[in-house]
Amino acid sequence: MGLLHNLKAKLSPAKDKVSGLAQQHGDKISHGLDKAAKVVDEKTKGKYSDRIRTGTGKAKGAMDRLAHKGDTGTGTGTVPPDTPAPPAS
Repeated sequence: MGLLHNLKAKLSPAKDKVSGLAQQHGDKISHGLDKAAKVVDEKTKGKYSDRIRTGTGKAKGAMDRLAHKGDTGTGTGTVPPDTPAPPAS
């Protein structure tokens, strides 16, 4: 086995734990990101607003991926609850 394979095997439990925490506390993390972005934007007097907004969005996207929200392409065939079912033919 290669070094990378061994490393992935050893880090898998940590990734699962982080994923679980992201699922449980996603709203708190998102709120914290928004709050930090607001403070930084105020301190820089809006000079980097676009970059701050982009970074915040990327951080939230990464958190959603860790929490396995919005799994697409998994082939599970599940429909999100807010999506209406297709009409029966």
